[in-house]
Amino acid sequence: MITRSASPRATRKACFLYSCLLLLAFGNVHGLQLDGARLARNAPSTPPTSFESPSTLVNQNELPSSQWGSIIPQAQQSRQERGSTVESFKSFPALLDALDVMQSSYFEVWQGIWPKAIDWTAAVVGTYVSASLSAITRSDWYRDEVAAATVLRSPHNVTIPENLINKYFSHTLSFYYGEHAFALRGQAFDDMLWVVLGWLESIKFISLHSDLHYKSLEGLNESSIWYARQFIPAFAHRARVFYDLASKGWDTSLCDGGMIWSPYLTPYKNAITNQLYISASVSMYLHFPGDYNSSPFMSTSKDSRDGKLRPATPHDPKYLEAAVKGYKWLVSSNMTNRKGLFVDGFHIRGWRGDGRNGSTGSGQCDVRDEQVYTYNQGVILSGLRGLWEATGAWNYLEDGHKLIRNVISATGWGIEDADERRKWAGIGRNGILEESCDAKGTCSQDGQTFKGIFFHHMTAFCASLPVGDVKQVPFSASADLASVHTKSCQEYGPWIRHNAEAAYRTRDSKGRFGTWWTYGLWHNDTAPDNINTEVPDQGTDYRNYGVPKTRLWRFANHLSESFPEDVMPGSEVSTPDSQNWSRDPNGRGRGRTVETQSGGVAVLRALYGVADTGWG
Repeated sequence: MITRSASPRATRKACFLYSCLLLLAFGNVHGLQLDGARLARNAPSTPPTSFESPSTLVNQNELPSSQWGSIIPQAQQSRQERGSTVESFKSFPALLDALDVMQSSYFEVWQGIWPKAIDWTAAVVGTYVSASLSAITRSDWYRDEVAAATVLRSPHNVTIPENLINKYFSHTLSFYYGEHAFALRGQAFDDMLWVVLGWLESIKFISLHSDLHYKSLEGLNESSIWYARQFIPAFAHRARVFYDLASKGWDTSLCDGGMIWSPYLTPYKNAITNQLYISASVSMYLHFPGDYNSSPFMSTSKDSRDGKLRPATPHDPKYLEAAVKGYKWLVSSNMTNRKGLFVDGFHIRGWRGDGRNGSTGSGQCDVRDEQVYTYNQGVILSGLRGLWEATGAWNYLEDGHKLIRNVISATGWGIEDADERRKWAGIGRNGILEESCDAKGTCSQDGQTFKGIFFHHMTAFCASLPVGDVKQVPFSASADLASVHTKSCQEYGPWIRHNAEAAYRTRDSKGRFGTWWTYGLWHNDTAPDNINTEVPDQGTDYRNYGVPKTRLWRFANHLSESFPEDVMPGSEVSTPDSQNWSRDPNGRGRGRTVETQSGGVAVLRALYGVADTGWG
C-alpha cells in the first residue's frame, strides 16, 4: 500500500528508471582479477584437538581431529512428536512463492522501495532479493528449462526463467534509485554497513548469472553480454562510499579498538556493528570490483583528492587487514556468554566525554550488556567464511561451526522431554530460533528482521567449498576439508527444516509469514502455559523498546532528544484484539510485515541452499 503521494521529483525519478529499463545499453565491466595478496601469519604446526581455542590460526591443510558437526545432537522425537504436522513441501517452490509475496505485497516499483520498511531493514530485504536470484539462477529448474529449450527448440522455455530473473533484478535496480542513500549517510555505522553488504550481494549475483548463462557467448558480439553487468560500477561505487563512511566508526581510543555503534550516543561497542565491519571488510576484499567514479560524495575522505574520490582497485589488502584486525578484537573482547552466544555489547564505565571537562572513565569495555539477539549470532558467519576464502586458515571455519552448534543447542534442539522442550533455552525453544519479543508480540521492525539475518548469513557460511589449487586467492579447499565442511553443514539440515516448517505454518491466507515461528509448531492447538522468555538481568532490549534515556546511553544534554536509533516498539501499534490467541498470535503487535516476510524468504533459502542442495 502506498503511504505517501508522489512528488514531482519522485515522478521524474520513476520516469527515468523506466527509461533505463527500456533503453538498456550494453557495456563492459571491470573483471574480477585476483592479485594473490595474503597476510603473513605464524601458524601452529599441529591442528587443535578440541574447539576451545577459536582464535588459533592454523594451516588449512591440517584437518581437525573430528568433524565440526559431529557433536550436534540429533532430535530423537519424530516430526509429529515435535508438533510439526505440516504437509511436506518442496523448498524451491516455497522460496519462489515467499519471494513473490514479499515483492508483490510490499514493494512499490514506481517508488523503488518497500514503503513500510525503514532504511536499514530495506537494505537487508534488498540483499535477500539478490541472494534469492543467485539461488534461482543456479537451480535445477533454471537449468532444466534451458535444456528443454535446446532440445525442443522452444524459446518459451528460456523466457520463463529469464523473465523471472529480470523481473526481480528490475526491482533491485529500482531500489538502487529509491534507496534513501543520503539519509543513511547520517545514521549509525551499522546502518551504513548493511548497505555495503547489500550492493556487494547484487554484484555477486550479476557475476554469477553472467558466468553461468552468458559467459560462453561473450566475445561473439556486444549483445551477447548480459545487460545487468553495466550496473556493476554503480553498485560498487555505493558500496565503497558507505564502507568508507562506516569505517570512521573504528576507534582505538577506547577498549584498544573496535567499532562504535553510533556517533549520536555515548560510546557503545556492540556485536552487530563489529560483525558487520568484519563481514563487509572481507567482502570488499573478495568481491569489490574496483571503483573509478570520482563523484565527490565524500570530500573529507582520506581517499579524496581535490574534492574527488581517488580510484579504488579490486582486492586491496587494506580491506583484508581490517577484517583480520576486527575479528581479532572481537574474539578478545569477551563478548560471549556461558552458552557461547554473543551478547549485545559494551559500555565504558565512567565515560563522560561530552563537554569540556569530560572523562573517558576506565577507557575499557567493562560494562557488558547481556541482551542476546539472533542476528548477533549470524552476521559473523559470512565474515568467517570470507576470512577463510581470503587467507586459507581453516580455524575461521572451525569458529563458525562452533557458533552454529551453540545456537542450535540454545534453541533446545534434541531435548526429548516435551515439557522441557517448551522452556526457553537461551535463544529459542522447541528447537526453533526465537527473539525474546516474539512470544509477547512486541517486536519492533528491528526485532522482526533478526531471525532472517541469522539464516541468510548461515547460508553464506555453509556454501560448499571450492576444491582446487589452495595457493590461489580466494583460496580453494583440499578435498578432505571440503568434505568435512559439507558433512558438518548437512548435519544442520534437520534443524533448518524444523525451523522452516514452523515458519511456513505461520503464513496467513495471503501467504504472508508471521514473526513468531515457534507458534507454527502449535498452530491451532492451545498455546502452552509456559511461554515466558528469560531476559538477562543486565540486558537492555533497546532494539525493540528504544534506547534508554540515561547517561549510560546518551549524552547529558541529549537525554530527551530522539535519534535514528530510537525505535517504535511493536506493542504501540497493537490492534484491540491482538491478544486473542484463538485468532492469530502473529497478528499481534506490528503483525505481518515486509520484515517478517523477509524472514520467511531467508529461512526457506537456507533450507534449499544448505539442507536440500548444499550450494549455500
